[in-house]
Amino acid sequence: MPTNILRKRPKPERAPNGRPETAPPRHVLIRAGRVSVRAELYATPTADRIWAALPLHSTAETWGQAIHFETPIETGRDRSARLLGTLGDICFWTEDDRVLIAFGPTPISRPGEIRLPRPCNVWAKALDDVTLLKDVAPGEKVSVTAISI
Repeated sequence: MPTNILRKRPKPERAPNGRPETAPPRHVLIRAGRVSVRAELYATPTADRIWAALPLHSTAETWGQAIHFETPIETGRDRSARLLGTLGDICFWTEDDRVLIAFGPTPISRPGEIRLPRPCNVWAKALDDVTLLKDVAPGEKVSVTAISI
């Protein structure tokens, strides 16, 4: 049976971020107004779609201590989608096709948590301090571009 052949194949070693050891890491630079944040992409379908669509350009909107912006990307919810974020998570809000970066409580957060509007796909981890995004005002330009580190 062909499935037995597939089962016997050795699986490639995986790094902690889920990508095969041989795959080079992918990095992006997110610029919002005067603030820049570098991020490393995870090995997820959402990250793959975002990477393929780069560069992205949009306009920032704020929501509590979070910024979000519209993208031309459509994707479904990953199995790993979360309703609670952690500091440094770069998320994709699937229902509204938006990138969401929370750096503190949102209007629906309970004490000590970062609650997202709906379960969101986490597609990258910030390498820089995302709390700097508090200086971004609604309407400022946002771009996401590929970079090499």
